[in-house]
Amino acid sequence: MEIWINPACSKCRSAISLLDAEGADYTVRRYLEDVPSADEIREVLTRLGLEPWDITRTQEAAARELGLKGWPRDEASRDRWVTALAEHPKLIQRPIITADDGTAVVGRTDEAVRDALSR
Repeated sequence: MEIWINPACSKCRSAISLLDAEGADYTVRRYLEDVPSADEIREVLTRLGLEPWDITRTQEAAARELGLKGWPRDEASRDRWVTALAEHPKLIQRPIITADDGTAVVGRTDEAVRDALSR
């Protein structure tokens, strides 16, 4: 299991605390330092069953600068969104937990983290 975190994020710290409390075996990826490639983002999106706009933090300054809220949310625009996430990792929703069964969850709640642990 791997968890993508920003250590400054309270949701990430809560997820790590819960994983530790449950004795989970996991690897931490500080995704702002170890930036995922576009291909890694695509793989995580497949595992999540989501689209790139579903995991984009649209309130971030970079999102406003890029005008993301006005971007189309369709298959033709998917690569544009993935590229934006790869170039501006702060836009990626966090934490993302990749489970051992090949799935993933956005672990913003204790329930989502427990869901990842159960897989």
